[in-house]
Amino acid sequence: MNFSLTEEQKTLRESIVRFARNELNEDVVERDRTQTFRRDLWTKCGEMGILGLPIPEEYGGSGLDPFSTAIALEALGYGCGDAGLVFSISAHLLPCVVPIGMFGAEEQKRRLLPDLCGGKRIAANAMTGPGTGSDAFGMKKRAVRDGKGFRLTGTKMFCSNGPIADLAVVFAVTDPEKGYHGGITTFLVEKETEGFRASQKFEKMGLRTSPIGELVLENAFVSEDAVLGGVGGGAAVFAHSMDWERILLFATHVGTMERLLEKAVEYARTRTQFGQPIGKFQAVAHKIADMKVRLEAARLLVYRSAWKLGEKKSVSMDASITKLFVSESLLETALDTVQVLGGYGFMTEYEVERALRDAIGSTIYSGTSEMQRNIIARWLGL
Repeated sequence: MNFSLTEEQKTLRESIVRFARNELNEDVVERDRTQTFRRDLWTKCGEMGILGLPIPEEYGGSGLDPFSTAIALEALGYGCGDAGLVFSISAHLLPCVVPIGMFGAEEQKRRLLPDLCGGKRIAANAMTGPGTGSDAFGMKKRAVRDGKGFRLTGTKMFCSNGPIADLAVVFAVTDPEKGYHGGITTFLVEKETEGFRASQKFEKMGLRTSPIGELVLENAFVSEDAVLGGVGGGAAVFAHSMDWERILLFATHVGTMERLLEKAVEYARTRTQFGQPIGKFQAVAHKIADMKVRLEAARLLVYRSAWKLGEKKSVSMDASITKLFVSESLLETALDTVQVLGGYGFMTEYEVERALRDAIGSTIYSGTSEMQRNIIARWLGL
């Protein structure tokens, strides 16, 4: 495996870092305080090609392979200080746009993907139900066949982008007897569907510019054309989505870790105490050295897993290892950055306390750290 970047990948990285710094970082502190999602920034990301990175160009995407997509998302996480916006982009792209590209019928791809890739429409993944979470397939939402379609009833919780979504990728039980293996179906539910609505919006400690809320379906009718991946194919759609999400969402965190490392190094070089820069004190230097080790290890894990994804190899255990290590490394790095900056790190204007708040969610979404350890253990036959 050779992870040296090609000239095209270097240019891709540089262009996204430059775009993010120039276009996406205005008023981030205020947006975080007011929980504001900027639709105009979303549109710019669509025009830049970020919202459809791995989707073929014929459907409005950028046509990148998974490894190049990881490079692009890492660059976005590095250049963009608004982790909420980066998270919304990932929640739109990886568990929604990518599965439509992979499992969608030709008509679904031609009708939906151009607007989703171009920033005209926003997608939300609706998997978690009330009372479920890590037990994702313990869902109660039912889809009952009605003529040439299905009627969906139930509530989905913690839907990232839910309050602003034009399209929801909804998982529902179609055959309780079959359960996980053939009893779950994925539906593409559009905002205009009668009986479908966004309900409560939640307030959260981090990623505050990324709206999250409930989606409610009350006897909502969708035609057979709304089924994604075939009736009973929901488990395959979900597993594929998680492989992409647990690798490529966490590529953005590698970029964030690099940005935090650079901030800590700069501060440690210029902040003096007791007559010398604080970086000369071993306690500070070792903390920053550990940040560098975590960054390089996290990057290698993401690159290797993204490469395997492109080779169409089995990646589920690699995805869990990547997700587990990168998320916990991000959290440690954010905490260390606050500690290095001391009292200034605790202040909002230095923008590292926000990075710490944003990082905490990474050990929870896409499956908690505990669930990733369970998955890895199962792959080891335990």
